[in-house]
Amino acid sequence: MQSVPLAQRLHPLSVAPMMDRTDRHFRYFMRQITRKTLLYTEMITSQAILHGDRNKLLGFDPEEKPLSLQIGGDNPQLLAQCAKTAQDMGYDEVNLNVGCPSNRVQSGNFGACLMAQPELVADCVAAMQAAVEIPVTVKHRIGIDSCDRYEDMVNFVTTVASAGCRRFTVHARKAWLQGLSPKDNRTIPPLRYDDVYRLKQDCPQLWIEINGGIKTLDHTRIHLQQVDAVMIGRAAYDTPYMFALADRDIYATDELLTRHQVVTAMLPYIARWTANGLKLHSITRHMLQLFHGQPGSRAWKRHLTDNSCRPGAGIDVVKAALAQVPEPMSKNTYSTASLSM
Repeated sequence: MQSVPLAQRLHPLSVAPMMDRTDRHFRYFMRQITRKTLLYTEMITSQAILHGDRNKLLGFDPEEKPLSLQIGGDNPQLLAQCAKTAQDMGYDEVNLNVGCPSNRVQSGNFGACLMAQPELVADCVAAMQAAVEIPVTVKHRIGIDSCDRYEDMVNFVTTVASAGCRRFTVHARKAWLQGLSPKDNRTIPPLRYDDVYRLKQDCPQLWIEINGGIKTLDHTRIHLQQVDAVMIGRAAYDTPYMFALADRDIYATDELLTRHQVVTAMLPYIARWTANGLKLHSITRHMLQLFHGQPGSRAWKRHLTDNSCRPGAGIDVVKAALAQVPEPMSKNTYSTASLSM
């Protein structure tokens, strides 16, 4: 691939859309850790966007940006309406889900099963792009079932690219649509990073992002030598503070908050939402792993878990939990190893 400085690449790092994980409260929390990383919503179906409570489903704090809305659907006209809604609400891009293998998603004819219908996906992308000025991107798998040759993936990507899509996020595993659960589909099919690297080499005009099994920023830097961008999924939830180095090492900025400063930055947000009736647990459940691998982590998690669901729980619970975690002697001294734990 052409050598482009990381700081000049458009969103070289992102946090994957994850059901029951990447809601607005998790995204706001992550934004205190990394200012630059591209964040995604959970996958939201086109029907839900068009007929559900849009503020509840799509609302976000401006501080969460840059932010992408991931949509599930297979109707070009409905998806175009959804894309227009996303643009009007201020999202930075719209992503079409062509990677989820769950039975519920398959029954609606969207997600990974759409890889068998590249022409339909191209029609969807074309309709969405005609409706908006923000980027329309696609997240997909290496392949599905027996349709998993490299040539099959290239046919899918080039067909969709012919409709104008320029950014593809590739989960480097195939999906078994029958016989494996969504959880097993994230771990059992082998990772095929070389196929994603080859896709970038064969399609240098496209922006190729790799996803699947990437757990540290060291791994990220290795992948960025071969592709344009890296998407991190479960590791972002299990070890969120590793993203504290992302802005410095990936985006060449200097801002770096300590874990304690991240919690302090969350307090006004927590106070505002709990004052409006939100249960504290809805926010703090995303913060449990902030001190992963650090002294006091167990006490932090235990106090939040035991107290966040109690009636009237608010920032005093968070402050009390934080008081059980010792601050580092030097707030400005962090090793790559400790941040990646």
